[in-house]
Amino acid sequence: MKKVIINMLMAITLFLASCSSSQSLQEYYVNNSENPNFLSFNVPASILNLKEADLTATQKMAVKALRKLNILAFKKTAENTTDYETEKTKVKDILGKEVYTELMKMNTKYGKATIKYMGEENAIDEVIIYGDNSDKGFAIIRVLGDDMNPAHFVQLLQAIQKSDYKGEGLEGIEDLFRN
Repeated sequence: MKKVIINMLMAITLFLASCSSSQSLQEYYVNNSENPNFLSFNVPASILNLKEADLTATQKMAVKALRKLNILAFKKTAENTTDYETEKTKVKDILGKEVYTELMKMNTKYGKATIKYMGEENAIDEVIIYGDNSDKGFAIIRVLGDDMNPAHFVQLLQAIQKSDYKGEGLEGIEDLFRN
């Protein structure tokens, strides 16, 4: 009986040790929110002032699905170039996991960007926007919501344009990618 218990404990230990210990994006956010190289913002959807805007029914559905934005940005300096490369590699490894589905890639005058999501195609729970600029740094924006629909993202952007939101709560991040 003792041998059976010992063998079972060894099997459980081996099983737990073989489980992936790779970091999630949420853990990455938490671990780096106090790091001086990073700017960290948590923006509730209510700050966007979308309730008072004149919205269409589709825009109202898009707004209702949105809960909050988590923003984590690494500001690159001459002193932290090595840290920048290390952190950029960590983020790309996390975003390379199978749980994220790529929606699109973009090249802009500000840098490169990738948009990915987690969840089902018509019921997305998290959208991740990752952008980097080799001179300025990188930013990760997590758009969190409930059953978001990718077709409604354009509607959401239009709703934000209709609102009186002027970027409150995001002071500091605009300088990251400004020319």
